Amino acid sequence: MKKIKKAVIPAAGFGTRLYPASKVIKKEFFPIVDLDGMIKPIIQIIIEEAINSGVDEVCIIVREDEKSTFIKYFDDPLPPEFEKRINKLPWAVNESKRLSDLSKRLSYVVQKEQAGFGHAVYCAKDWVGDEPFLLLLGDHVYISNTETRCAKQIIDVFGRLGENVCAVMRTSEDMLHLYGTVGGRQLKGFPRVYEALEIKEKPTIEYAERHLQTDSIPLGEYLCFFGQYILMPDIFEYIKYLMDNNIKERGEIQLTSALDMARKQRGIFYVYETDGKRFDTGIPLSYANTVTEFIKRRK
Repeated sequence: MKKIKKAVIPAAGFGTRLYPASKVIKKEFFPIVDLDGMIKPIIQIIIEEAINSGVDEVCIIVREDEKSTFIKYFDDPLPPEFEKRINKLPWAVNESKRLSDLSKRLSYVVQKEQAGFGHAVYCAKDWVGDEPFLLLLGDHVYISNTETRCAKQIIDVFGRLGENVCAVMRTSEDMLHLYGTVGGRQLKGFPRVYEALEIKEKPTIEYAERHLQTDSIPLGEYLCFFGQYILMPDIFEYIKYLMDNNIKERGEIQLTSALDMARKQRGIFYVYETDGKRFDTGIPLSYANTVTEFIKRRK
């Protein structure tokens, strides 16, 4: 079974819902006190989720005008006077080394137009090549309920099944308008793993009640995407089909549509109910709740 060596993180959005702060601070750089007690931008926490789950390289999808922001944070040296002060603090020296080590694993691909999540993923096609990869959202962070990181959980499931597998979380029906949703059936012998029978982007409650019920999941709850995916490289073929035929949902090329095509073409598609919690930092109240929850759970 191939090792998951690469991760892709789309981060080219405008952060409109976090305006006006996002006018001067890109949403991926909003700060959070991480579980280790260090104040980090969201994007660093996401990158470390991938690296600490066994991934070797990370590609960040960016806008051309913001590429320098990422490079400045991860690669640029400190101003001499600031560096002199940092060097007097052992913990700060360690953090500087951490950033330097991360920078060596990062690559950047420019998304020339913001045409949807699926389009952003497609931008990484050449960088990914012909191998399965981990996909993480640029504004979601995670806390595992176990010693195993959320991304490592899904990587381990892929290691056993060798097929597309997406992380999901039980979500109440009043939140369906925010997430791609999966209806399926539990896979025998694989706890928390389901075979997807239908995938729909942000369904209505009425549609979900008719088509997206999952056995063993209580009424009023559904399996919604968690923001972590292990995808086979042919996903790019399905995204390209959507792009070539201008097939959009809500005016954008959606990854969820490509995932459902992959399910139909490959004949099988798995989802894994992650033992952990996702935090969407792209919404003001959710960002505030994320900061609070991370502080409560910090080591």
